[in-house]
Amino acid sequence: MSDQELDAREVLTKVVDTIGGARREGQEHMVDAVYEALTDEGHLMVEAGTGTGKSFGYLVPVMVWAAQSDQRATISTATLALQRQIMQQDAPAVAQAIKDVYDVHVDVALLKGWSNYACLRKVDGGYPEEDALLSRAEGEMGATATGEDVVRAREWALNSDTGDRDDLVPGVSDRAWQQISIQKRECIGESCPLRHECFPLRARAKADDADIVVTNHALLGIQAAGTPVLPESHAYVVDEAHDLVDRVTSQLTRSIAGYDLRSLARMLRQAGLDDEGLPDLSEDLSDALGETGEGRILALSDGLNDVVARILGKIQAAGEAVSSLSGGNEEQNATKQVLRVRLMEVAALCTDLLGDSIQTGTRVAWTSEFNDHFTLYLAPLDVSASIADNLFENTPVVLTSATLQVGGSFDAVANRVGFTYPSQGEWTGLDVGTPFEPDKQGILYVAQHLNPPGREGYGQEHLSEIVDLIRASHGGALCLFTSRLGAERAAEYVRDQLDLAVFVQGEDQIPTLLEKFAEDPAASLFGTISLWQGVDVPGETCRLVIIDRIPFPRPDDPLIQARNEAATRAGRNPFMSVSATQAALLLAQGAGRLLRRTTDRGVVAILDSRLQTRRYGGFLMASLPKMWPTTDRDIVLGALARLAPKSE
Repeated sequence: MSDQELDAREVLTKVVDTIGGARREGQEHMVDAVYEALTDEGHLMVEAGTGTGKSFGYLVPVMVWAAQSDQRATISTATLALQRQIMQQDAPAVAQAIKDVYDVHVDVALLKGWSNYACLRKVDGGYPEEDALLSRAEGEMGATATGEDVVRAREWALNSDTGDRDDLVPGVSDRAWQQISIQKRECIGESCPLRHECFPLRARAKADDADIVVTNHALLGIQAAGTPVLPESHAYVVDEAHDLVDRVTSQLTRSIAGYDLRSLARMLRQAGLDDEGLPDLSEDLSDALGETGEGRILALSDGLNDVVARILGKIQAAGEAVSSLSGGNEEQNATKQVLRVRLMEVAALCTDLLGDSIQTGTRVAWTSEFNDHFTLYLAPLDVSASIADNLFENTPVVLTSATLQVGGSFDAVANRVGFTYPSQGEWTGLDVGTPFEPDKQGILYVAQHLNPPGREGYGQEHLSEIVDLIRASHGGALCLFTSRLGAERAAEYVRDQLDLAVFVQGEDQIPTLLEKFAEDPAASLFGTISLWQGVDVPGETCRLVIIDRIPFPRPDDPLIQARNEAATRAGRNPFMSVSATQAALLLAQGAGRLLRRTTDRGVVAILDSRLQTRRYGGFLMASLPKMWPTTDRDIVLGALARLAPKSE
């Protein structure tokens, strides 16, 4: 099909006409730029402000490109909400427009991680169950709330068309879901008698045949680690790209704790094998981690090194014993596969812990305590090379988000995703703006009169400021905090001072809280990091966004410490290139919760005077929406009073 036969602008016009939308200059600019990047096989970053129509801005050109070139593109998102929007609304609209205008079909398929789908064999009891989770008897009898969830999930799986966890409504806990799902590595593959009905295999088959595959950043992380989990792709489009590096890093982080060894020991005994003394080693590991204490590990102590070495030896011995297991029937095959995979994972982690990657700084190790149990973690310091080499090399890539510029530049994000490596060639950064008029729709208020927050958080004056702001606006406040304790403390204070509805993250599921908040113009919602991104509550319900402080990462965070040291070695300012950069991206996301439609009006109030008094304040301000700035408290309170719903 020639280039002239399909025109992205024509398809966009058809889509806009069909859904009853309006022409958006930024969206058209984005369509042209994305199409050019794909056809020229280049790299592009597009910052598309709220209201641009970003998803159509990339879906139209990528689907036209796929139809023209007969090549596959992969679209990745960070959140399930956007994934659903693409699959259920946006992609079907674009595909229909291409069909109507050119009579060409573009097939779009959704692909998630293997464990997001139910395993019919496990549902039927074909895999060994872990005592650490839930016994089959509990599941069958519904002896506990979790057991009842397992029964419901199993019944659903047997009647589901997709086996997709997100189709199970209401959902179940991770603990219950693990009873009917498995990791890809634990699948017995061709030996499974149910492989022709296998949900993840069917999803993968659809993806293999599709022109466009929609997936998530977690699967990109696995692919970036060198494990092929996605069909071959000739282009990548990454939405919510500001979150890509953190999601990939999280996906590549591994851990080990005493209970992991005890679980392996139980499975070995159930298979009729010796447990190799793993229960005793689990105690030794817990003791060694307890002696090490919480925090970053720059080098394994002699005691911890000895324990890890002994674990590796016993795991290798167990692996040899597992290899001798009979695979004569399906159940034995499943047991053998699960044990082999889990032993290999522990062995690989121990090998890396005993190597020199921690000392050389390529990996970061730390311990964390929860409920008196210690866990040892190992994470890559920098994932840019993995992303560049295993995903983006020799492939056109489009990264997009409402917040990609840091301090007015794309360079920081380009460095984090590996665009600056010589193998990646040239890249372009493009800001297509927003149809909004932030300087007319919103006020950016920095409470310069408040003392800067200290190590113990903020004081009474900050709490009083929050009350005064919410009182003036008569609710309608989304209050974003950097800690759960801060959110709960402030919410309790507001409840004591004002007779207005206050909802707090943790008191119910976030979707339910957002629904309640959206329904009541006088309500306020308090929460932490989960509410800083992806929350879309347009209209007068959200007319005030309060941010308690600049969201700098914790200085004792092991990864932040290691990245600071790497920045220093590279001759960069560690604070600006690491902490301030991360804070700028999150601060911009939080402030972006205010203006969601062209008719929205309101105030973003940041209760951290350092934005005005510290040298880095200008850098952070340059990353925020260009609302009308002020430090005048009286002006802000007056504006909020005018925005408050009028009592009848």
